[in-house]
Amino acid sequence: LGLSGPPGAGKSTFIECFGKMLTERNHKVAVLAVDPSSSTSGGSLLGDKTRMTELSRDMNAYIRPSPTSGTLGGVTRTTNEAILLCEGGGYDVVLVETVGVGQSEFAVADMVDMFILLLPPAGGDELQGIKRGIIEVADLVAINKADGDLVVPARRIQAEYVSAMKLLRKRSKVWRPKV
Repeated sequence: LGLSGPPGAGKSTFIECFGKMLTERNHKVAVLAVDPSSSTSGGSLLGDKTRMTELSRDMNAYIRPSPTSGTLGGVTRTTNEAILLCEGGGYDVVLVETVGVGQSEFAVADMVDMFILLLPPAGGDELQGIKRGIIEVADLVAINKADGDLVVPARRIQAEYVSAMKLLRKRSKVWRPKV
């Protein structure tokens, strides 16, 4: 599964919860987290693993943070090979977390079975949803952080994205993206 979304959408937190649920069901889970590299120093924080403290201690989970090192598209130059290595190593679920994205960082969509776009309740209006790019390749749009005071804004953005996605050309005859 490829997961992408804007910074602050809760990608790492979602992956920790989802990953723990999977390991509790006897799955072996690999997480390939991609962090942006500085154009000035070339360094990366590689901090996504720190947001997955429970999952990082799970014996049925493997978390590998990697820097983009200047590669565009939201992944690293070797993400596809890393996915294959994890599968070969016995991990039956591989989650790829891309860098926080805008409209064009979705190279992971061609590397995975399902591409999930994670959005916060304040993720933009319907016009954002119909922009060409990342929304066109999403197999699933998940509105995250949809609790408490954010339930109403989450339902509103869900309705806006459902409406917006009706205007996009279908990529598959058998799957209609869900919001």
